[in-house]
Amino acid sequence: MSDSTLRDLLLARLSTSALSAEEQSVLRALLPTARAGGGGRSGPVYLRSVTAAGWRGIGPAATLPLDPGPGLTLVVGRNGSGKSSFAEAAEMALTGDNFRWQGRTQVWKKGWRNLHEHSSPEVAVELGFDAGGDGHDAEGPVTVRRVWHGEGLEESRTVVEQAGKTTGEDLHDVLDAEQLSLYRPFLPYAQLGAVINGPLTTLHDEISRILGLELLSDIDGAARARARTLADVETNAKALTATVIRELSAVDDPRAAGAVAALSSRKPDLDLVRALLKGHSAADETILSRLRRLAALEPPDRPTIAKAAVRLRSAAATADDVRHGSAEDARQLIELLDAALEHHRRHPDRADCPACGSTGLLDRAWAERTRAQVERLQEEAAEADAARRELGLAVREMHDLMQQPPGRLQADEPSLAGLWRDLVACRAVREPRELADRAEHAATVLADACLQVRDASARHVAAQDGRWQPAAARLSAWLTQKEAAQAAKPVAQQVKSVRAWLRTLTDEMRDARFKPFADQSGQIWRLLCERSSVSLGAIGLTGVGPQRQVSLPVSVDDADAPAFGVMSQGELHSLALSLFVPRATHEDSPFGFLVIDDPVQSMDPEKVDGLAKVLDLYAQHRQVVVFTHDTRLTEAIGRLGLRATVKSVSRQTDSVVEVVPVGDPVSQALDEARAVALDPHLPPEVADRVLPPMCRLAVEAAYQGAARRTLREAGLKQGEIQRKVTRPGPLTGLAALAIGMEGAEAADVLDAIARDHGAPARDLIRQLNQASHQATATPVGDRRDLVKRTERLAKAVRDR
Repeated sequence: MSDSTLRDLLLARLSTSALSAEEQSVLRALLPTARAGGGGRSGPVYLRSVTAAGWRGIGPAATLPLDPGPGLTLVVGRNGSGKSSFAEAAEMALTGDNFRWQGRTQVWKKGWRNLHEHSSPEVAVELGFDAGGDGHDAEGPVTVRRVWHGEGLEESRTVVEQAGKTTGEDLHDVLDAEQLSLYRPFLPYAQLGAVINGPLTTLHDEISRILGLELLSDIDGAARARARTLADVETNAKALTATVIRELSAVDDPRAAGAVAALSSRKPDLDLVRALLKGHSAADETILSRLRRLAALEPPDRPTIAKAAVRLRSAAATADDVRHGSAEDARQLIELLDAALEHHRRHPDRADCPACGSTGLLDRAWAERTRAQVERLQEEAAEADAARRELGLAVREMHDLMQQPPGRLQADEPSLAGLWRDLVACRAVREPRELADRAEHAATVLADACLQVRDASARHVAAQDGRWQPAAARLSAWLTQKEAAQAAKPVAQQVKSVRAWLRTLTDEMRDARFKPFADQSGQIWRLLCERSSVSLGAIGLTGVGPQRQVSLPVSVDDADAPAFGVMSQGELHSLALSLFVPRATHEDSPFGFLVIDDPVQSMDPEKVDGLAKVLDLYAQHRQVVVFTHDTRLTEAIGRLGLRATVKSVSRQTDSVVEVVPVGDPVSQALDEARAVALDPHLPPEVADRVLPPMCRLAVEAAYQGAARRTLREAGLKQGEIQRKVTRPGPLTGLAALAIGMEGAEAADVLDAIARDHGAPARDLIRQLNQASHQATATPVGDRRDLVKRTERLAKAVRDR
């Protein structure tokens, strides 16, 4: 439900509530301003690919291609292969952060650059938008690329590209920042523990935001703040009463004694206080403050300005004298000769004068004579330079003495501020003598006016600032505070009633909206922990304010127990998944994908089966991408007959990372056998030797999957199933497990295979067994036909 819809519902319920008109008015005043809609493109967004270069375990650029639509993708590889680097690259590209680094020291953040790739690191995610809900991306894919330009993790910039060109859009024009925070579709392994180990108030708030009750939470927060403010008014009034009584007791004035009596009674007599203050107002204190400022006013330093004017006139006269004397002529001639010498230095091979055209004059001898002449002239010009410097210093000194008027002077005495500005305006005068005259005159006028205003203000303060005046000002402030406290009492009660009504409404709506979320979490828990002795009851949101939390009722063999105290690490991770997945897959989320890194750790085989079922369930309507090094998840998905795309990540020397698609064991074995059968360059004796064992692997893989299903249906635990199906032995032993004839003789098993799949199937198994154990190769005849017969039997076994 949107913020505006909830607002309308709230106002509709309010109009029919039992709250008084005043209380309803209080609640309406607490309503926050309606939020503007967020940005971001429309339609479910899917991942088309993830690319990284120079990032974590990935050196040269490597890309993980993905199918942009619902379905399950497993990205597998050993520890250190670079698979998690892809998961972290996607998270960093879209969010600008990685959960594993949040709250960590700088040491944890120094390993983000790849050691073998020295070009600028970058990560990129190609996105597809299904705006029409028909699986078609009308606008075309969009690439969000984050590029680093410095050594720090934060020194990066993000660009948005479409059709190979930068669009100029910001990341949040593509993905709404609020929704990215609300429905964050990334679950790294480090966050599995944080989901439940973090403060339950935080988890409560994150779920509440998804439920769309943030408006109610905001109103309650505003009501709490309003209640605190009103309570502070009352508290401050009480504290001020004691202070003012103590201050008035020290004043030798009958009015002060009357005020002490009025304030000391159990219920202060406000009417008496008002009578004592009659004729005194807050405006009186404002006037006194103005008079005190004017009485302390410091005028410009008239003697210093007069002295500066004398210096300025003298410097101007000296500058005029040298300007018309030989010293100035020498200075100007130096400038001319310096220019001629510079020309000669730059063009030593040209002796012609560029000014008059005379030839052969500007030679080396001329340069030496001219330098000597410049040195003589510099002594004569020194007097002119000194005069000019002195004049500049004298002008600067005068300007420095013309300071701006005090900040409050314009409001306190506008006419005096005008005279002060006249003095400052003299800075604009360029002619030194005029500057000295005008500044000296303006300073004299201003100083005289300042002295008059200051003396008059001092006399007024002395006349009014008696003992009672400050006491009356203090008493007036107390009265204002006390009246505010009296006015706050009924409002505080109204706020209390509003909060009670709001709490009831919030509980009602929270319970209704949270139920689907809780049901979803419960379903995930039951799938993950089907055989666990720990039962999870109905999850709930409880409490308000600092006491708010997520309720996780747990029982062990029907006995209530604290959740975190009795759960194994695998069960805690299952609980974290149960809380994360409903949040990330909420119907209002614009993200059609989930990225989960290493969820299998700490899970026993039964929980791995449950995880496979959960992933398959959500992959029906979401793009689910899971990164794992644990082969049990891949095996469980194959054994349970679930659909998944598997991609293998491997890391070579110098952090070269390769991504290749992986088929199921049967298909993989058949592909390899087919390649051998079709290879025209392979010697026949070699083909006859290697082809039967390869076909045997395909049939063995098919019977292994069938055996796992049969044993599981018989009630065996996963550990026992694993031991039986991986036990060395003949192919007929594995087939016996698959068809429920464990321990039967090989001949009986072969007869059963013939009944189920025909005599050719029995003959094929005999052929594969014999060829696999013979020391020398036996011709297999038509190699292609052998592969086809193997494929038919494998399919029949899997379909049985």
